[in-house]
Amino acid sequence: MASKKVTTTVYITEEQNQLLKELNRRTKVPVAEFIREGIDLVLEKHKTNLPGQLDLQDLLNKRND
Repeated sequence: MASKKVTTTVYITEEQNQLLKELNRRTKVPVAEFIREGIDLVLEKHKTNLPGQLDLQDLLNKRND
């Protein structure tokens, strides 16, 4: 089940805009979907900075940093 989406404004470069449009043209995937995917990648990369429980591997990785 898809979660409710909220509206926001982001500013991207002209090059990013053109490349996203070309990607949309070739794949027929909406630009907004690519943007949401990019946000998910950033959130995953920085998940240790977000509140929540750490799993054991995360805890061990933090101890070794």
